Amino acid sequence: MTEMISGSDAVLKVIEEWGGDHIYGYPGGSFDSTMNALYNQSNKIKFIQVRHEEAGALAAAADSKLTGKIGVCFGSAGPGAVHLMNGLYDAKHDHTPLLALVAQVPSKKMNIDFFQAMNEEPMFDDVAVWNKTAMSAESLPGMIDEAIRQAYKHSGVAVVTIPKDFGWASIPDTYVSNAKNHVAPLYPEPQAEKIAEAAKLIKAAKNPIIYFGIGAKHAAAELKALSEKYKMPLISSVLAKGIFDENYPAYLGSSGRVAPKPGAELGFATDLIVWVGTDSPFSLYLFNNSAKMIQIDVDNEKIGKRHSVDVPVLADAKKALAALVKAGDKVEDRPFYNAAVANKQNWVEWQDSFKTSQEVPLRPEPVFDVINKTASDRAVFAVDVVNINFERLVDIHGDQKWTTSGQYATMGYGLPAAIAAKIAYPHRDVYSLNGDGGFAMLMEELLTQVKYNLHIVNIVFSNETLGFIEAEQRDDSEQPLSGVDIPATDWAMAAKGLGCESYTVKTVDDFKQAMKAASQTEAPVLIDIKFTHEMPFTTQHMFLDPATSSQEDIDVFVEKYQAQDLKPFSYFLEQAGVGSDAVSGASVTEDSTSDPAIKQANIDATSGASLA
Repeated sequence: MTEMISGSDAVLKVIEEWGGDHIYGYPGGSFDSTMNALYNQSNKIKFIQVRHEEAGALAAAADSKLTGKIGVCFGSAGPGAVHLMNGLYDAKHDHTPLLALVAQVPSKKMNIDFFQAMNEEPMFDDVAVWNKTAMSAESLPGMIDEAIRQAYKHSGVAVVTIPKDFGWASIPDTYVSNAKNHVAPLYPEPQAEKIAEAAKLIKAAKNPIIYFGIGAKHAAAELKALSEKYKMPLISSVLAKGIFDENYPAYLGSSGRVAPKPGAELGFATDLIVWVGTDSPFSLYLFNNSAKMIQIDVDNEKIGKRHSVDVPVLADAKKALAALVKAGDKVEDRPFYNAAVANKQNWVEWQDSFKTSQEVPLRPEPVFDVINKTASDRAVFAVDVVNINFERLVDIHGDQKWTTSGQYATMGYGLPAAIAAKIAYPHRDVYSLNGDGGFAMLMEELLTQVKYNLHIVNIVFSNETLGFIEAEQRDDSEQPLSGVDIPATDWAMAAKGLGCESYTVKTVDDFKQAMKAASQTEAPVLIDIKFTHEMPFTTQHMFLDPATSSQEDIDVFVEKYQAQDLKPFSYFLEQAGVGSDAVSGASVTEDSTSDPAIKQANIDATSGASLA
């Protein structure tokens, strides 16, 4: 005799077969059937009760980014469904698989203006790669199976809307999922003729660079080999931070406003870019548009999307880079490479000179020096948007992981992502790094951390302003500051009231003591750092080079950022004997132009974090 199962129990059974062992959400009456199923299967799938559905969707997205497995969240009918949207869009933009279960009113109450009823499916059309409403209880397990397959195939969001009565209905327990048939995709092999063309371009170039993104996450060794053989400096997208050893001399960090200076300068002085596994939407503002391009990607839709391409290579990054390494003759010396390495060294020494600063409110360098020295080799960082200092000052190493909201760049990401990190990696030390603006958006998720006794060290950098927006208004649109101020707040007292252990930090010694205390508890911790109000060094509008800036502008810039020891990239190019053709392009980011078109382009690129 065929055993029977509720529709919602069948849904969870398929998710469990695909390896899902937890789900984020907030209960609602329209989702009672699935809550009952979660109770029935609590030994297999853990329900994580967040304080807001947005946080649940963001946590599911972060879960997927960190682990590579599909994240799962749910929302009840109407308001709960709408609240999911921000997290779902984060998953869409960062191309990570996510399953969203959306409750609906009972099928017989649909489309008749019932309580919390709305036509939910069209709402998810833009965000989802697969978006369907169940038409019967019997279809539910098959729909969940297909939704997960589609989410993995397209690296995106799949949405299944479930009328309430279908979740309660009894159906035969006969469905077998396709989870056992799921295999990693086979990427195309590089074409020999394309590799030969690429090697020819590299040989002819004077100032070639490598620009890589998250698509090269398994190719660190090949990136290093290519760099060393052809003497090509490397820069990355922000999301690719951690793929490469950050202490490697020829890795100059990322490019864009949040980038280290050497990476931001490099893109304008190059004549050839080997572009690997990145889809940066700001490339028009970050690189010399006349540079030749070799693009390596597994997705032909990405090739040529951001920049004109001379040699397209449709192939796996690891295989294509290895083939390129074999294809040409070794370059023994390249002055451009030497200049790039020297430029990085100058930048690192300048940053390091502030590590012992005792300034109050606190500068970022001594604070992040403490974080680097405290975090273990297995630490996980959940980084809220936009944290310029993380990109520049946290030295990702060992088996450390990190996650942020990349191309979508939604504030409020830090706390939900930290929850996901601690659930996925309970034995790792987890840190959420938040500006006070982003933290205030979803700070109620401290209650989730307390509810599940998640030992997370939440750090708030309190500077009483929306710093990134303030920098844009000051530097880019040159407007009066408007709407960026945040009230001074005792975040430690608020966190204590929510059940966290908490500390207020005003000096470096305070921070050291707070981090030590945080390591000696199993409870959630909140550390409120009273942070400098000064804006970080901008790499979008630098005034350091006499060839492109007036001495007056240089003097003001140097005094503002205490940049007496910093030199422009053109200085190192000249020292290395590189011709004036490269020098003239090395300071495009030093915005001394009055050309309205160029100025508008800079304003358009003000969110140019190059996160993809």
